Amino acid sequence: MPNWEIAGRRLYQQQLSQPSFTQPEQVVGWLGAVQAQEYAPTLWSIGQRMTKAQEADIEAAVRDGRILRTHLLRPTWQFVASQDIRWLLQISAPRVHALNATMVRQVELDEAILRRSSELIARALQGGQQRTREELGQVLHAAGIVAQGVRLAYIMMFAELEGVICSGARQGKQFTYALLEERAPDATILTREEALAELAKRYFLSHGPATLKDFTWWSSLTLADARAGVALLGAQLASETVDGQTFWFDPAAQLPPLAPPEQPQLYLLPIYDEYISYDDRSHIFAPQYKEMYDPQYNLSFPHLIVIDGQIVGTWRRTLQKKQVVIKYRPFRPFTSAEDAAVRAQAQRFGDFLKLTVVI
Repeated sequence: MPNWEIAGRRLYQQQLSQPSFTQPEQVVGWLGAVQAQEYAPTLWSIGQRMTKAQEADIEAAVRDGRILRTHLLRPTWQFVASQDIRWLLQISAPRVHALNATMVRQVELDEAILRRSSELIARALQGGQQRTREELGQVLHAAGIVAQGVRLAYIMMFAELEGVICSGARQGKQFTYALLEERAPDATILTREEALAELAKRYFLSHGPATLKDFTWWSSLTLADARAGVALLGAQLASETVDGQTFWFDPAAQLPPLAPPEQPQLYLLPIYDEYISYDDRSHIFAPQYKEMYDPQYNLSFPHLIVIDGQIVGTWRRTLQKKQVVIKYRPFRPFTSAEDAAVRAQAQRFGDFLKLTVVI
């Protein structure tokens, strides 16, 4: 299985090359979770994986609670389908708590303070109340708890991981929190073994071909738990060894036909898109471009240009009142067909935002 095949299968399984979903929660549920620390770009990440979508469609799903934004898996924001949030928290919260332990100690938080803070927050949100982080910080301050900055962030994350709170509807551009039991009352409950198997299934079917190391990076699970999840799936997964690495994937997946050279398969992906959610990115990112772009630290042109499965450039967008200005930087000279494909995808992005595109 060469790099072009690994990349092609991932584009297809991630719903990029041939999207089939019509609802945002279907996309998020298929992927298991979608990294969402950059809120607006992540809306585009979801929208690209739908047959037809506008930004307002994903915003509506967030507002209605069909998808929720919270902390789980790696210690960062994630979008998850509301029905999945309970079992995802069950399997990942202990690992995230462990990863957060050093910072929690540094900001002088202990179990007693965190538990009391969660109780106070829960009371403030009862009855369908949705409040911003700052408002909840004031509630804690009134009770004599120092709650601001990084310290408040870890108090809120603890309450999320414990299943007390999750995202509410936005108030203008302000994010809010709501009680999880009120926001997602019908969330699925699984045993730990069932949750392990389900998380492995979601990842390898939607992100495969991928390795166990890729899965542990994405999920924060231990290697032992990752192996157990795969073992529980049995014949639901297939595997192939390439250069000493075992790749797991959907045995029923079909590799889509390659696009002809005059029709490059090009995507304008946002920063932190699930397409780069692998420990090893060498199959989609040529080493000679490493000095030109580091996905962790590029700020001026943070988003990704992918052609035929390979990251070959970066782009940025500047939002104005009635238009979006897009600029791009290829790592190598683009052909006229590739430049035309950039413009076509930029127009798709403009249609998503309902803004005029300027390149």
